Amino acid sequence: MRKRLFIGSQLLLASVLTLSAQSSTKSPYSQFGLGILSERSQGMSRGMNGVGVALQSGDRVNTLNPASYGVVDSLTMIIDASITGQHTNFKEGGTRQNAKTASFDYIVASFRAWRNIGVTLGVLPLTNIGYNYSTTSVNEQYGTITETYSGEGGLREAFLGVGWHIVKPLSVGINGGFVWGDLNRTGLASNSNISPLQKIYSASVRNYKLDAGIQWNQPIGRHDAITLGATVGVGHKLNADAKLDIININKPDTTSFKATDALELPWSWAVGLAWRHGESLTVAADAELQQWGKTSFPVFDGNNYQTTKDQMKDRMKLNVGAEWTPDANDVRHYLKRVNYRIGAGICTPYYKINGQDGPKDISVSLGLGLPIQNKYNSRSVVNISGQWVHSSAKDFITENMFRINVGITFNERWFAKWKVE
Repeated sequence: MRKRLFIGSQLLLASVLTLSAQSSTKSPYSQFGLGILSERSQGMSRGMNGVGVALQSGDRVNTLNPASYGVVDSLTMIIDASITGQHTNFKEGGTRQNAKTASFDYIVASFRAWRNIGVTLGVLPLTNIGYNYSTTSVNEQYGTITETYSGEGGLREAFLGVGWHIVKPLSVGINGGFVWGDLNRTGLASNSNISPLQKIYSASVRNYKLDAGIQWNQPIGRHDAITLGATVGVGHKLNADAKLDIININKPDTTSFKATDALELPWSWAVGLAWRHGESLTVAADAELQQWGKTSFPVFDGNNYQTTKDQMKDRMKLNVGAEWTPDANDVRHYLKRVNYRIGAGICTPYYKINGQDGPKDISVSLGLGLPIQNKYNSRSVVNISGQWVHSSAKDFITENMFRINVGITFNERWFAKWKVE
């Protein structure tokens, strides 16, 4: 037990250092709210467009529902990590521009701690900020004004979760995490006739995150089973002050504002349904509600910098996905042991832009789970998935994102006791 916790803690520390300074977006939409909300699923779910509330498996990690930890294989320690490359095309009117990013997404580890109790720990992304653009406008009084906007940062979560397989059909679980990160945004207005004016928005977050889940796995025949899942995320204030510094570049002169305890996480609710046919076919669907509309966000009105509730809106997310494995036990034909995955989804925005809803996302995905063959077993898997995401709203920038995610699930028989006769 101590060895398992030591290995997990070392992986956690290494991934914290890697993830802290990364941004996986160049979207101007990341300047709103807490940034672009990150994909938090693992390898199997990525190819199924992020479904996972009702998925459970003894040889895979699923952090979307901590109840799934209770069925982890007792003889292995599972380690899952991935990287993502993204190509984005931005379109506004007749103007197009491309951007590329790459990032190390996550690392998680899972193992059986006691009978029917599984433990999972790791680091996951929560939000991302990363943009840099400029606009030019003509003012009757001052002439041509150039405005430059940039931002960086985001939030990460280091978590520890426990799942308990209470009785044969019922599992429950909980994730407790530490959320940290810095949110930095800058705007600069310049003109040859006036002194440049710079606005610097900043906030530093150090707080907790808490999620709980439940799953009911019901056999409905000799080879079939249906799993129902549900999760809840606790909404709360992040105890983080939002600061605004307005700097007159030429003087120089600085005016500072502070909105106390200005940021918060919403209550979130998700339900999922999965149908599994033996080891060959899994079909699943998730629906999630994030109650951002009940949260506040700081806004500068020209005189005061204070929180208001009219900047955010509830976010709805619906995903469906499927995985097919022709014959998981066929030792002669490799392609029959490959996991073939597909998924699609739709998601509404969680923020408003000048009183109008932000862009809505439509997405589809394809994925493969490629077993790694060695002389001991073939339970480790390389997960490859591709996803297309289309973000659009009336009179705003349209984004088309193409993501390639490559991850690996190490699942080796570490804890078996060998018997010598």
